[in-house]
Amino acid sequence: MDFEIGLVIAGLVVGFIVGLTGVGGGSLMTPILLWFGISPTTAVGTDLLYAAITKSGGVYVHNKKKNINWTITGWLSLGSIPAALLTLYILHVLNADTTALNNVIKFSLGWALVITSVAIIFKHKIMVFSQKHAGDKFHKESKTQNVLTVGIGVLLGVTVTLTSIGAGALGTVTLFFLYPLLPTPRLVGTEIAHAVPLTLVAGLGHATMGNLDLVLLGQLLLGSLPGIYIGSMLSGKVPDLVLRNALALMLLTVGLKYIT
Repeated sequence: MDFEIGLVIAGLVVGFIVGLTGVGGGSLMTPILLWFGISPTTAVGTDLLYAAITKSGGVYVHNKKKNINWTITGWLSLGSIPAALLTLYILHVLNADTTALNNVIKFSLGWALVITSVAIIFKHKIMVFSQKHAGDKFHKESKTQNVLTVGIGVLLGVTVTLTSIGAGALGTVTLFFLYPLLPTPRLVGTEIAHAVPLTLVAGLGHATMGNLDLVLLGQLLLGSLPGIYIGSMLSGKVPDLVLRNALALMLLTVGLKYIT
């Protein structure tokens, strides 16, 4: 595709929001790409590699600050990577019917957006509930907790591969619920560390099916990298509640549109 300044600006805006709030990457970028007329399959495939590249820098920073629990990352990946590969295989089988594949992705995208918006709105209440019940057997280091973590990984693997959404908001919220005693920076760092291999595997899988536009990817990164930096610098200076509620409302509206 040709160079389009609108896509660079879109990358800048999404990067800025992600840097400011920590959520909204795939949730915002994929619908924006669809609005620009990009096919659902190409939008998802390109957005996945876009996420893998942009979040790699986050892994470096968080690991340097010791904000990553690699054990939890491993349990999540044990579920998400095989689930992503299986989903990619199913998408490959459906690829013979492009219309059916695009419909599946649009419908899945709609539900992912709705669930993500609800997760953003109730994130604080979920955190409070998790911390209140942190003494329960459910939250102790146990085989049950590990199995649940793998199960969450499976859910994220399928959702992210189908829609490129979920690794951020949904991943963080589920980790808050399962591991309420871990400090927030470590939960966020762990989610980012898990998101990179997942989005990379899913993105490369989509690329092998031709669902990747390298020129589009370059334009998005051209805008998002400075956007993330600026947003991160301003993080904490803009009311977080206002930003998150506005983002949730927008995602809910778009999600309902795709579902209906």
